[in-house]
Amino acid sequence: MEKLKKLIQDLESKIPNQEILNPTISKSSVGWHIEHTLLTMNLVIEALQKSNPENYKWTFNFYRILVFTMNKIPRGRAKAPKVVQPKVDFNTESLKIHLEKGKTKLADLNAIGSGNYFEHPYFGHLTLKPTIKFLEIHTNHHLQIINDIIKSRR
Repeated sequence: MEKLKKLIQDLESKIPNQEILNPTISKSSVGWHIEHTLLTMNLVIEALQKSNPENYKWTFNFYRILVFTMNKIPRGRAKAPKVVQPKVDFNTESLKIHLEKGKTKLADLNAIGSGNYFEHPYFGHLTLKPTIKFLEIHTNHHLQIINDIIKSRR
């Protein structure tokens, strides 16, 4: 979980660059990637909190194994579900507010049972530990895109 805290701090440091856009790297701005990452983190943690461990069902999933083994999400392979696609009306202040909510949600992970799960649209049911790993991989994926967008501006 310490890794996730550091990744959130890294996201926070990118907020001043939120308006930067480079369509050759991503059709979305730095701010979009920050907002998407925070939306994902918050909704995933809420899903973990609400889940009933008795309903958990493990299934073999090649893509989950591939992504978790490589610790990397390939770029341009999947489209974000609508529920975690940011609305256009975010700004520096709303990103900071959302970031604080993310920090609070992250602290909530300590109170979640190891059998609670979240249903990922591509990977299936993920219990607490794999969900934390997914959030680390996902956040790092978007931070790499953000860093590439910012570097292209220099």
